[in-house]
Amino acid sequence: MSKFEQYNIPLKGLKTESQVFEFDLDDNYFKKIDSPEVQHGKIKATVTVRAKQGLFDLNFVLNGVIQIPCDRCLDEMNQPIQYKEKIQVKFGDKFSEEDDIVIVPETDGGINVAWFLYEFIVLNIPIKHVHAPGECNKNMVGRLKKHITRQRIDDDDPDDLEFNEEDEIPTDESISDPRWDGLQNIFENN
Repeated sequence: MSKFEQYNIPLKGLKTESQVFEFDLDDNYFKKIDSPEVQHGKIKATVTVRAKQGLFDLNFVLNGVIQIPCDRCLDEMNQPIQYKEKIQVKFGDKFSEEDDIVIVPETDGGINVAWFLYEFIVLNIPIKHVHAPGECNKNMVGRLKKHITRQRIDDDDPDDLEFNEEDEIPTDESISDPRWDGLQNIFENN
């Protein structure tokens, strides 16, 4: 018995023109997939299969939440997932993907969608994923601010580091290392 057997969708002998399959993707699913991007979540996946002349249309609808590390503070954050995708499947001699059509061996009689579901989830993770303002780990944000003296945020990416208005960024007066005093004089004399 395969660890992903429950994600098999039988295509041969489909009882009606359209059939709906539902999957609950939870922490066990993500552990089985064993990929570093996502390890926790709760997603409801609905796959509607429609049979038409030699092809099967599979319509995927995914709704739920995954937990991924925040790019800023590294604490886990909830990332909503809402996604729709469609693939076409047909029978052939061996498994392959050609253009927009997935070919599955006719001897298999169906398709396993476990990896497709995971790919759709991962493709929905934004490139930059951070907590909403004020929700980051305060200790980590404090450490970050400690290291941002005299650094300007590039005009190209003003969202690089976002802090709340009440957060204080260290100023020249807050530098307590006397070795920096000599360098401060250089800035003032130029």
